[in-house]
Amino acid sequence: MESNAPNIRVFICEDDPDWLRGLKSYLQKEPDIEIIGEASTGEAGVAFLEQTEADVVLMDIMMSDNPEGLWAAAEIVKCSGARVIMLSSMEEKEMIFEAFKAGAVDYMVKSNFTEIPQAIRSAYQSRSAIHPSVAAQMREEFRRLKQLEHEVRLKELKNLLTPTEIQVLDLIEKGHTQTQIADKFVVSIRTIKVHVGNILKKLGGKSSKEAAQKAKDMGIL
Repeated sequence: MESNAPNIRVFICEDDPDWLRGLKSYLQKEPDIEIIGEASTGEAGVAFLEQTEADVVLMDIMMSDNPEGLWAAAEIVKCSGARVIMLSSMEEKEMIFEAFKAGAVDYMVKSNFTEIPQAIRSAYQSRSAIHPSVAAQMREEFRRLKQLEHEVRLKELKNLLTPTEIQVLDLIEKGHTQTQIADKFVVSIRTIKVHVGNILKKLGGKSSKEAAQKAKDMGIL
């Protein structure tokens, strides 16, 4: 470490006094890191950083038995140029996802405290590398949300289509012509064309076959 390198100004927001004491003691051994302040609530942390510049903020997610750190992180990102590293006792997928949505650049599990100094340097140099276990959690959470989004969309489409329209789509997908479908349902070809028109409005597509393929691909059929 170069002796003439500027100190990284670090602010800590943590409501566990014992853990805070230990973290400060550990970080103070690092020649390039300067602890410029601390707070035990998110509100106090935001107030401090509205008046004082910090380079990196270590923000505990859970304070006063609620995820106050998420709100505080979002406020700090808006009111200052500090880069926020979230601290937590556990790797919770939902919390990790929300932390990055709030504007955090990294997420550290407290048991990995020996990695915090390097995380601070990476954040300061704007090249934060998310811990592999956290990255894996994030990928899993994104997959879960994508699947949930697909299921919601599928349910919405199924609710839009009537049972008869789904039957018509199913027969079209299986290769039946509109005339054959009309004969099967014992209705006029005009009635089937009305059904097809309604299906195209709901699902999109240039033809009934295209709509049927789309319905199959989405899992409606």
